[in-house]
Amino acid sequence: MYEGPVQDLIDELGKMPGIGPKSAQRIAFHLLSVEPPEIDRLQRALQKVRDGVQFCIMCGTVSDKELCRICSDSRRDRTQICVVEEPKDVQAIERTREFRGRYHVLGGALDPLSGVGPDQLRIRELLARIGNQEDGIDVGEVIIATDPNTEGEATATYLVRMLRDFPGLSVTRLASGLPMGGDLEFADELTLGRALSGRRAM
Repeated sequence: MYEGPVQDLIDELGKMPGIGPKSAQRIAFHLLSVEPPEIDRLQRALQKVRDGVQFCIMCGTVSDKELCRICSDSRRDRTQICVVEEPKDVQAIERTREFRGRYHVLGGALDPLSGVGPDQLRIRELLARIGNQEDGIDVGEVIIATDPNTEGEATATYLVRMLRDFPGLSVTRLASGLPMGGDLEFADELTLGRALSGRRAM
């Protein structure tokens, strides 16, 4: 245990996801060793995040305006909506350059043990988006891209149940399978089973 502000800083850094006690200590001592202008830049960046970042009123991703750059881009396909859990998932899919539709960020996944039910997620907003035509254009496909874990699967199942009553709406789920460059012998049974059931013609 260190004294005063140093320990306070280590404690606060340690609350961040993916940062354990040792990493928090390393970051804290790094900050102690840098020049004051670097600390000022970090402080300004944190203040801008607190004061300037908002969430897109349409899809729910982080933005510096009411509408994010994707929702305000008229070239994006309005007939497709890709549903993800968090804003970071939008960036992951955008990096593939394969998807030209729009997104909907739920703000998490169903997790009853942690008190996260349908009312804590942006599911009502998704249903409203699909129900309301935008410029006379119907949403034709909803791609569910929640994480392939217990919470993500529960969320996907719930969404399928909610969306099946929309006429003419196709609901699809991201395929899951083997990573590129991986060896079959190291794949777990569930991943290998998904890869087999999701196989496609070549």
